[in-house]
Amino acid sequence: MSVSLKESKTKENLLRAFAGESQAANRYTFAANVAKNNKLHLVEEVFLFTANQERAHAKVFFDHLKEVAGENIYIDGNFPVDISDDIVSLLNKAKHNEFEEFEDAYPNFAKIAKEEGFAQIAASFELIAKVEKTHGERFGFYAKMLEENKLYQSDTSGIWMCLNCGHIVTGNKAPEICPVCQYDQGYFVPIEYAPYSDKAMLGL
Repeated sequence: MSVSLKESKTKENLLRAFAGESQAANRYTFAANVAKNNKLHLVEEVFLFTANQERAHAKVFFDHLKEVAGENIYIDGNFPVDISDDIVSLLNKAKHNEFEEFEDAYPNFAKIAKEEGFAQIAASFELIAKVEKTHGERFGFYAKMLEENKLYQSDTSGIWMCLNCGHIVTGNKAPEICPVCQYDQGYFVPIEYAPYSDKAMLGL
């Protein structure tokens, strides 16, 4: 059943997705500030990194609406109000929301888009759904690390990098203060999660 975008359900689903992604980008920016206030710089960066990707998703969905530019489109929907000073709670709520998009919302939107004859839009929903799964897994990973008190310490000897100056430390725990730049522990990250680096590259 091929229909015009103007008369489609896909038009509304694109705007729902745009609204959801835009809100997620803002929620994660707000959550990053909570992480910053708790001196969790690594978690702050995770939220900001993901927020930028959500903003990119929003643009993809918005660009698909060029054909109906200038219209006002009515939509309804449920959107989360995730407000907390507890960073683990914010991470877990973000995980839940990302998996909801991956498992339910975007597969359904893709199905409708295919039925209405919008193959390219359906592909965008399907591909972005897979990214949301990655987001959910990443949020869940850092929530678990914090809950188990393993983000800055390890049961065995580990390697840590300061994200501010690049100083590398070996031991069971990241230092409370970086001996090079004097930044606090919240800037340290296990070397396997350091951006653009791995042990082989660093000769470790």
